[in-house]
Amino acid sequence: MTENAPSSPRTPQCHLRPGARTWRCAPPPAEVRDFHAALPGHSPTPLTELPRLAAELGVGRVFVKDESSRLGLPAFKALGASWAVHRVLAERAASGEERGPVTLVTATDGNHGRAVARTARLLGQRAHVFVPQGVHPRAVAAIAAERATVTEVAGAYDEAVRLAAEAAAARPDAVLVQDTAWAGYERIPGWIVEGYSTLCAEIDEQLTEGGHAAGPDLVAVPVGVGSLAQAVVTHYRSRPSGLAPVLLSVEPEAAACVLESLGLGEPVSVSTGETTMAGLNCGTPSSIAWPFLRDGLDAAVAVTDLDSAVAADDLAALGVSSGPCGAASLAGVRVVLTGGGGEERRTALGLDASSVVVLLSTEGTAANPTAAGAHRTGGE
Repeated sequence: MTENAPSSPRTPQCHLRPGARTWRCAPPPAEVRDFHAALPGHSPTPLTELPRLAAELGVGRVFVKDESSRLGLPAFKALGASWAVHRVLAERAASGEERGPVTLVTATDGNHGRAVARTARLLGQRAHVFVPQGVHPRAVAAIAAERATVTEVAGAYDEAVRLAAEAAAARPDAVLVQDTAWAGYERIPGWIVEGYSTLCAEIDEQLTEGGHAAGPDLVAVPVGVGSLAQAVVTHYRSRPSGLAPVLLSVEPEAAACVLESLGLGEPVSVSTGETTMAGLNCGTPSSIAWPFLRDGLDAAVAVTDLDSAVAADDLAALGVSSGPCGAASLAGVRVVLTGGGGEERRTALGLDASSVVVLLSTEGTAANPTAAGAHRTGGE
């Protein structure tokens, strides 16, 4: 066990559906990976093996996909933003629409908005980013430093999304580039999900290079509205044969909209609270993600800010820079496998001492200044 690991296991908020491994869907488009490979400064992010965590969790091997530096930003979001903006601009050019600069509008808890703003700046476009209450001023400043117009909203993430959509609809030269979907707005969020597929393709290649071509037995993914989880489900559930891993979603207890929806069997909105996992502080699952999450996730769990902060410290001690959202994946696996009822869940999910676990660490510490030292003060 790592030095800071929680010492008193509790019965977690958890949902299990092991039969999800038999569900199948269509694969993401293959050209996404080639697009990212051609971008200036692109290189695969590290997949770091951490034997100490494998010993703690009672599994064979643990790897962390380290997204602390992706295309010059401290989170994975640039993968989705760059592909979606590429598709938006290509479509506008093909249709003969106005060729002048476009204003890319979005709402964000931090990382997605900065990725859209960076993409806009690099491509000579404009960006307008709506930021909900609770995002740290330094995260807001980082978005503004990309030459974006920033509007701070006196409300939660869902309210910021609503205002961003209204602003985009009011201008003919504006396009909403949002990483969540709803009825009538699904194509661009779908492109963002496609962009995230590069991360999963890299994991396959890196595991093969590390001597494990069979792929992981468990993949843990932090979840906000569910777009990254949709990409992960699409990747691993589109294989016609071979190992089908357990897919685990991890959310903050203060914003567990996917866990709540899975329990009820239908997508619902929840009232969100304060959490240091700012990028996961979302109250409504994406409409296009929901069918994939409902049918393709084997398990879902909610974790506390303290769980996440301890996991972030432990990852730092092992050489991985991880913010609270990224560290949520480790926190979630710990709760599922070692919390109250952990042995029963391990058995139900088909995991044992030889299992290979991949943790998606979706952001580095630079992505979330709010959480520095949060566990030492008891969290928020």
